[in-house]
Amino acid sequence: MQIYQVGGAVRDSLLGLPVKDRDYVVVGATPDQMVAAGYRPVGKDFPVFLHPHTQQEYALARTERKTAKGYKGFSVYADPQVTLEEDLARRDFTINAIAQAEDGSLIDPFHGQADIQKKTLRHVTEAFSEDPVRILRAGRFLARFTDFSVAPETLALMRSMVAAGEVDALVPERVWQEIAKGLMEKQPSRMFEMLRECGALQVILPELNRLWGVPQTATYHPEIDTGIHVMMVIDYAATQGYSLPVRFAALTHDLGKGTTPADVLPRHIGHELRSVGLIREVVARLRVPNDCKDLALVVAKYHGKLHAARQMKASTLLQFLEELDAFRQRGRFEDFLLACECDSRGRLGLQNCPLDDAQHLSAALQAAGTVDAGAIAKTCHSPAHIKQSVAEARIHAIQSALRLTH
Repeated sequence: MQIYQVGGAVRDSLLGLPVKDRDYVVVGATPDQMVAAGYRPVGKDFPVFLHPHTQQEYALARTERKTAKGYKGFSVYADPQVTLEEDLARRDFTINAIAQAEDGSLIDPFHGQADIQKKTLRHVTEAFSEDPVRILRAGRFLARFTDFSVAPETLALMRSMVAAGEVDALVPERVWQEIAKGLMEKQPSRMFEMLRECGALQVILPELNRLWGVPQTATYHPEIDTGIHVMMVIDYAATQGYSLPVRFAALTHDLGKGTTPADVLPRHIGHELRSVGLIREVVARLRVPNDCKDLALVVAKYHGKLHAARQMKASTLLQFLEELDAFRQRGRFEDFLLACECDSRGRLGLQNCPLDDAQHLSAALQAAGTVDAGAIAKTCHSPAHIKQSVAEARIHAIQSALRLTH
């Protein structure tokens, strides 16, 4: 039995990055031998075991054979006769196909160290084309390793996979999982730009793909192109370390601009409501979690209205806060403002623009929040009277705090 550390831990160590998870491959062992040594079996599709003390994963060396389209269309063969090189050959990129022996020596049959030096993502073998998830992983790695690029032959292979319909076979959960991870990387725009370049974005997110080439009014959007704007928005969100719901809302807030009739461009009248409809389709198709879905819908519908906050009367500000459900969902309201910040600052030359409207609306909520609705309710004789009295008190509080008219 020989044990090797493999995958991301070896790669990140060579890159001088912190190592989070360590995975191991075991050559020359059977499942019975692993159990006899105290390892606990946990693998469903292939033999994986947890170390009796560290609880780290140890997988038996294996090979894979393509049996159907999609990432689940594989049969797995694990046997003591499978060599380390055969196991490494089934991996996605050369930088992930390096093993480290227990004595610290490196086994690198596919020249992953050279590609680390070249800052290149290169597929290990043509078997790369058998798993379409690897296209998404390539995008995620580009978003994480921002100085890497995809080898031309690997990009060509990914294009051929898209043409062959492999991406069509991806299951929604895996698509969302990889998109979510990519959004949380250092420069998420690189993922979506690569997916667009190889044709995969048109398959998995056509609503986003159609934004490139759609013009916006230069006065408000010096970058003009809507696709470029959205990429700037999600990258700004990443620089601020914002949460996944905020980043997803940033990604989808302008989807409706892709359906603006050509004869009214570069204006986008009513794009907010069109965005809402498209987001509903996306979140249903990809089974996006509720926290991401709910924030994305609110941001798409109301981000344009926020820009008029300073021109609103106190009563209109209160109505806007109620539409946002800000009194009950303070956390979502704060995330709404963060996503709108990303929209405002994800524009050419406006990365540090003031956020006066957001601050104004936030101050209105703070003022209205000082009203003791419970105390008012005790003095009223009906639910309608309570509602009217609380609203009047909140309007007065907003007026006083912001010196506004009713």
